[in-house]
Amino acid sequence: MIIDSASLATLGGTIALAGGLIGSSWGMAVAGSAGVALLSQDPKQRKNVIILASLPMSRVFYSFTIMILIITTVVPTINAMPEPDGYGIAVLSIGSMASIAFAISGIYQGSVCGIAFLSKTNGRILTNSITLAVFVELVAVLGLVFTIIALNILKLM
Repeated sequence: MIIDSASLATLGGTIALAGGLIGSSWGMAVAGSAGVALLSQDPKQRKNVIILASLPMSRVFYSFTIMILIITTVVPTINAMPEPDGYGIAVLSIGSMASIAFAISGIYQGSVCGIAFLSKTNGRILTNSITLAVFVELVAVLGLVFTIIALNILKLM
């Protein structure tokens, strides 16, 4: 059985989504588990914990955007090509790159949030924690941007 280029491209989009879902859930689990421990000692930090624990969720939206772009724009473009050889594997590779960026940045953003230190600083570390989390967020944003650029370079969008 031969897998056509459109199927490979669709697989690339779903792999990108899977990476975003994995990174978001893992990062929120890391931050959330630290948050639960903190809330058992200092319930006043609830708002701060919710803010920091929810930050890795953005990968779901980035990866879903990539999957929708691939399914609605890239796959029809590939299907319209007389010779689409190689484009499917290229989109699969691009989707895999996005998946890795979304997954790893989501996992590490959950670690960077610094929830464990909120109680020790009476919540004053929130702004610094968000600032550090934004640096990790940039990796996910760049994953989104580089994916769109790569699809444009291949003239698939």
